[in-house]
Amino acid sequence: MALTHLHGDHFGGLPFLILDGQFRRRTATLTVAGPVGTRQRVEAAMDVFFPGATGIARRFAVEYVELTDGAPCHIAGMTVTPFEVIHASGAPAHALRIDDGARVVTYSGDTAWTDRLLDAARGADLFVCEAYFYDRVVKFHLDHEPLRAHRGRLGARRILLTHMGPEMLARQADSAFECAHDGMVIDL
Repeated sequence: MALTHLHGDHFGGLPFLILDGQFRRRTATLTVAGPVGTRQRVEAAMDVFFPGATGIARRFAVEYVELTDGAPCHIAGMTVTPFEVIHASGAPAHALRIDDGARVVTYSGDTAWTDRLLDAARGADLFVCEAYFYDRVVKFHLDHEPLRAHRGRLGARRILLTHMGPEMLARQADSAFECAHDGMVIDL
């Protein structure tokens, strides 16, 4: 599992996944890659949701890998390369480029426009990108218009918008890109 940043809507389900692994008798190590401080933030959330849960012995290990800007790491047979982006979350935020040797998927996470997205998306088979707004600029988030303006420079074969707010959802028909929806299956 790879996390882009440490806001609750991007990592908050992890304590429940860990608890579910215990109930389902998981034995395989769960590897969690994320920004500096991921382990501390996840364990703090676990202690809030389930007091004392971090002190309980589990049948499986949770291994934390700290991602560093531009430094590829190998997780579960894939290469994950983080690109630092612009989103305040108490730790560095990253766009993640994931390469399994046959395909490349990049996910922007939450971010304001930055040219680091060009590096992350270049040549990707799929670029999954936040577009919270259509044409409204809000600090630390992307809107549709800079993505449209930089489309040719992004260099991804396919761009899929996600993390859409009400304004963007209402304007999907105006989008220059494919928009994600619940239950969507993606073939690469």
